[in-house]
Amino acid sequence: MPEGLNYISSWIDHDLTTCYQVMQTADRRLLDQWMANWEDLVQFEVHPVITSAEAAERVASKRPA
Repeated sequence: MPEGLNYISSWIDHDLTTCYQVMQTADRRLLDQWMANWEDLVQFEVHPVITSAEAAERVASKRPA
């Protein structure tokens, strides 16, 4: 795993066919590099996310005063 890419956690679905991994990096290229190392064995989908605190901040900033 490239330095600067951090594995946070993973979850497996009930039928054991899909693994969801949470990774963290400030540089998307590191994630792309890591995925390229595994692309012969694994198919990836990437879904950028934010924390619930960041989401609450965004919602709060859109509310009328």
